[in-house]
Amino acid sequence: MNALAAAAGDLSIFGQDPFWLTLIKCLVVFLALILLTLFTTWFERKVVARMQQRSGPNRWGPFGLLTPIYDGIKLALKEGITPANSDKLVYLIAPAISAISAFLVFAVIPVGPVVSIFGVETPLQLTDFPVSVLYVLAIASIGIYGIVLAGWSSGSTYSLLGGLRSSAQMISYEIAMGLSFVAVFLYSSSASTSQIVAKQAETFSLGGLELNSWFALLLPVSFVIYLIAMVGETNRAPFDLPEAEGELVAGYFTEYSGLRWASFYLAEYINMINVSAVATTLFLGGWAMPAPISTIWPGANEGWWPVLWFVLKIYAMLFVFVWLRGTLPRLRYDQFMKFGWRVLIPVSIVWILLVASVRALTNQSDFELRPFLLWGGLILAVVAVFAFVLDVRGGSKTDDDAEPEPFDPFAGGHPVPPLPGQELIVTRRAKATVTTAVTARDSTSQADAGTEGEESAHE
Repeated sequence: MNALAAAAGDLSIFGQDPFWLTLIKCLVVFLALILLTLFTTWFERKVVARMQQRSGPNRWGPFGLLTPIYDGIKLALKEGITPANSDKLVYLIAPAISAISAFLVFAVIPVGPVVSIFGVETPLQLTDFPVSVLYVLAIASIGIYGIVLAGWSSGSTYSLLGGLRSSAQMISYEIAMGLSFVAVFLYSSSASTSQIVAKQAETFSLGGLELNSWFALLLPVSFVIYLIAMVGETNRAPFDLPEAEGELVAGYFTEYSGLRWASFYLAEYINMINVSAVATTLFLGGWAMPAPISTIWPGANEGWWPVLWFVLKIYAMLFVFVWLRGTLPRLRYDQFMKFGWRVLIPVSIVWILLVASVRALTNQSDFELRPFLLWGGLILAVVAVFAFVLDVRGGSKTDDDAEPEPFDPFAGGHPVPPLPGQELIVTRRAKATVTTAVTARDSTSQADAGTEGEESAHE
């Protein structure tokens, strides 16, 4: 608690580091994201293998830990091919835009408290400012340009469709993600990541047990909306529709290979780490250990221990990504977009109004309104699930359920068979055409028979 109180929203401690220490921090963040990406690929393959009752990577190194390194070497040695009809400059820049924007997000993520590095007291965070959460959304929006430009510049129809799908999907779910942050801003009275972490260090009593004010507990609807939006934002299964191999080969990076393809792969996994870090910071108390454990162990939130808690929370969120991939099938694109616009966004707006009302009433009176907020969130969650189920069932009628459409096989001038769900009708023109065809066939048959009879008689 002392470490949290010391860093409780004092933004003046940022920007005071010497230049060499800032460079060290940047290098550590860069290398840490690379190493976390390598380990995350191994982690995902191991967890999915466990779900499917197989071994997973186990050949290279202990428990297969060296497998991601060999994968990286293989990608580096692969030939990079540039399509002849592509826009060369944009084609080369697009992967860099996605990768660089993915690295920039971590600049405002608090990893730990104030520590001493080579005798200099510094926070374990590159920088922070009053609207750092909005900075995260802005950088995530820039990352979309890399995907869209990759799809457009490749000169491929599949890549273009994948880029358009991805841009529509990411923009739609960014709205829901941004709305899920509003309730956090209302409760913490700040959009600074370090101040939000400090706000969650406050405790409240529940059944005689002291608990931290994690926003995942106080604002469960915002937390659930963010969990859904972060999967859609990162194009991960079951929302990996821009990369639907059954429809679009590989989506926006179909024409990429080698290190350029690896740049998109790297950006995807770093974005998974980024959204998990944002969820940890805004909803799971950041780098702090929760109250029951921190009370028993006073030093749990001091020194370098909080870095370990932060990484463990990130991998708990990454497990959710892997769990969803190994469990749920891919949604239909129209269902996915309807869910974002018709369910998540309206529920987010109603939830914001409810949270704002509760906060205003709490400030004007001494009544405890948290139970009312929790019950309101539960009702909203039930309504959202009910609306989604109705929408899916209403939009998934089969062709047998629909009324058959009348079909004229000669409408285009050439006889064609009816499609499923179409009812064949015979018009006067069709009857005349069929009669003419039958008469011509019979005449041809009689003529052929007469010719064969003459040939036989001649023989």
